[in-house]
Amino acid sequence: MNDNQMNQMATQAVMPSVLATNKMLRNTYMLLATTLLFSGVTAGIAMITQAPPMHWAITMIGYFGLLFLTNALRNSVWGLAAIFALTGFMGYTLGPIISFYLHLPNGHETVMFALGGTGLIFLGLSAYAVTTKKDFSFIGGFLMVGMLVAFLAGLGAMFFHIPALSLGVSAMFILLMSGYILFQTSLMVNGGETNYIMATVTLYVAIYNLFLSLLQILSALSGNRQ
Repeated sequence: MNDNQMNQMATQAVMPSVLATNKMLRNTYMLLATTLLFSGVTAGIAMITQAPPMHWAITMIGYFGLLFLTNALRNSVWGLAAIFALTGFMGYTLGPIISFYLHLPNGHETVMFALGGTGLIFLGLSAYAVTTKKDFSFIGGFLMVGMLVAFLAGLGAMFFHIPALSLGVSAMFILLMSGYILFQTSLMVNGGETNYIMATVTLYVAIYNLFLSLLQILSALSGNRQ
């Protein structure tokens, strides 16, 4: 067997993998864009109807319940219905939060900067992971530990009303969510994630938390105190 034949066989072996990766990325980003739009609509409905902020316990139960449902149905067409229920619910809980920030001094600028910053961070990190094809799976364990620490610190800040700790948690979440974007995109590019529904959920949650964290920090920098 000559070199040309070996190269041709190698190319033929790589092609299906490349096509599968491209399909995975395309399906994930299309679903992500649609769910972000849908959650924007539900957030708008909550703002227009002046829905009150949802109790944190109800939010957590709704989030984890719908997340479990989405995971259970991830390999069926009902998984799409579940992910829209999840992202629609999260969007609805976001509406009162955005309304609160909009009524603060410089609130409109703060919300717009948070939106823009979230978009730039997501696009920049995603583009980096896709173009370089680097494997970021090694940070998975660190991210899990970091999320647990940030979650517990966030509960402490909420129950004991410690503004400085709350801002520190927001900064932690910005770093952790940026890491999750790199981690999840790397999994898709390198074949470690083949379910676009679960990939979309991970990226959506990262974007959601990234936006909220930027919103809190930018608001504090502008002189507002929550």
